[in-house]
Amino acid sequence: MVSNRFQTGSTARRPRPMPSFTLKGIPPDLYRRLKRSAAEHRRSINSEVLVLLERALTVRQVNVEKTLAQLDALRSRLRVTPLTERALRRAKREGRP
Repeated sequence: MVSNRFQTGSTARRPRPMPSFTLKGIPPDLYRRLKRSAAEHRRSINSEVLVLLERALTVRQVNVEKTLAQLDALRSRLRVTPLTERALRRAKREGRP
């Protein structure tokens, strides 16, 4: 028997099929939200699941210096004084209103 690559005249390897799995036991409310999200983004449910999984599993690089600068700017705009150990102890001692 002649292999497939010789029948097509190409020696290029065929791409492997992508893995797949079946998701069972999806709570009805979650499925409704997923379906609604897919419709809002004009995607199939499968595509929406792939996008959401990719987002959830992608590690975001955080620029610490930039984040701290943004927080400092926000604190300045809001005129919030930094929380001190002394203020925390006093609040714990006094309790919530």
